[in-house]
Amino acid sequence: MKLKLFELTSQRAIVVGGAGDLGFSILEGLLEAGASAVAIDISPEVKLMSASLREKGYEVHGLEVDVTDRLAIKKSVSDSAQLLGGDIDILVNAAGIQRRAPSEDFSEQDWDDVLAVNLTAAFIYSQQVARGMIARKRGKIIHVSSIMSHFGGITIPAYAASKGGLSQLTKALSNDWAAKGICVNAIAPGYIDTQLNTALISDEKRSTEVLLRTPVKRWGVPADMKGVVIFLASAASDYVTGTVIPVDGGYSAR
Repeated sequence: MKLKLFELTSQRAIVVGGAGDLGFSILEGLLEAGASAVAIDISPEVKLMSASLREKGYEVHGLEVDVTDRLAIKKSVSDSAQLLGGDIDILVNAAGIQRRAPSEDFSEQDWDDVLAVNLTAAFIYSQQVARGMIARKRGKIIHVSSIMSHFGGITIPAYAASKGGLSQLTKALSNDWAAKGICVNAIAPGYIDTQLNTALISDEKRSTEVLLRTPVKRWGVPADMKGVVIFLASAASDYVTGTVIPVDGGYSAR
């Protein structure tokens, strides 16, 4: 197999949530494979992080965007195309937030916030980018779901619901768009050492339980996402669509 199958030279990408732990690693992987990219995030750090990557010779830009604002989403897509000098070939929806509370006490505001970022923004971004992809009859859309789309979790009703919805959205969009040239897939990270999981990692009992069930016997790291996303963004996956791929060290197989 030729490695050219995995090259992303001349491909233009948007990474939503590009300043987050997973999003930044995915962004870095796409750039290393040859793509140019725009990183989108609500954090102003996205511009500094993009600047640091540009210093390494990559073509990348950062946009500070509130992804709960639907008009801002639409503008960021057109701004990204302008910055990259052409239509978008790859979209990665990696924005995600977490709220924890017992389900009986979980606030409506926290529910709304999590669903808006984790699910609704992914749909709006996908819809906006897909219109151009359909016109060109090609494109790759990748969602960052979670193994919590298969498990209920504890004290995370909104997160579990949003990720379950994102996995099903992946299949629904694939059904609608595969014949129009767009591959829509998702990755489902397991227990990854990120800021989102700080509370869980610091809980010695829960952290030990995670390691006991994980066959590779370690927490994942953001860099573990790079290879599978490059595969799904590249020509190597042209006959792969509608899938949700666990990246969990074997956790879900137990």
